[in-house]
Amino acid sequence: MWIADNWKDYEVIDCSEGEKLERWGRYTLLRPDPQVIWNTPKECKEWRKLNGHYHRSKKGGGEWEFFDLPEQWSINYNLPNHSDENTGYINGSGQLTFNLKPFSFKHTGLFPEQATNWDWFSSLIYNKKKTNPDAEIKVLNLFAYTGGATLAAAAAGASVTHVDASKGMVTWAKENAVSSGLGDAPIRWLVDDCKKFVEREIRRGNHYDGIIMDPPSYGRGPKGEIWKIEEAVYELITLAAELLTDEPLFYLVNSYTTGLQPAVLHYMISTALKKYPGSVEADEIGLPVTESGLYLPCGASGRYQGIVE
Repeated sequence: MWIADNWKDYEVIDCSEGEKLERWGRYTLLRPDPQVIWNTPKECKEWRKLNGHYHRSKKGGGEWEFFDLPEQWSINYNLPNHSDENTGYINGSGQLTFNLKPFSFKHTGLFPEQATNWDWFSSLIYNKKKTNPDAEIKVLNLFAYTGGATLAAAAAGASVTHVDASKGMVTWAKENAVSSGLGDAPIRWLVDDCKKFVEREIRRGNHYDGIIMDPPSYGRGPKGEIWKIEEAVYELITLAAELLTDEPLFYLVNSYTTGLQPAVLHYMISTALKKYPGSVEADEIGLPVTESGLYLPCGASGRYQGIVE
């Protein structure tokens, strides 16, 4: 399992009976998690000192209950500290800032477990820029949400194309970029259907050194296009592979759907990118749980890494 264990402003304090107890900066939230099928003692005091609790409804969905929680607050994440006086993250420190707010269906605007992937590909970008500072590294982020991966890639020195079907999410991502000192970074912000955008990029002859995709299990495009991950993801992985340069740096696919296990992601990426030299790995991703010392599974990722000179 790939673990996102470098957080300072976030932690999973405990988890039991279908819920996870989390610290987001100064605030403690309790949210549902379908992976938590165990019933363990709720002994730590934070269970009884909540700032927000999302109650899931048996009819589907749910609603927030708040106890002294602001409408919006922020937390920071520090990318890996590369010790080199001559190169650095383009915002200086590699610190990313995320503006959070509780909104529909339990979310806060950030998936902290993805930090393990940010660390991975930002290091690849950073090291490539270190060997060739003048090289442009182009990254495409599909289903880009509020921009965690976009900001990690941009901070490491990449030019990023950020694509999401939700105008609200793209606006939120721009706000995170400004808060992270990346307001002037080379990021192209696009509200678009991801598959249609990829098809147009192929026709235009554009190429990217790295591709990231974090497709939802189910969704709709700006014009009502229906997306079902099991039916559509392999076609998109294969299609987007046509946008890679001759010597790609990386390709990342994330999944929160239980049917897309790591071995399935490994198989799809390996077949879609079989012409490229390099290696493919896939594994679960997770977060450490402070109270138990164990790890909470949070989906899976498949990674292709090109040959690094």
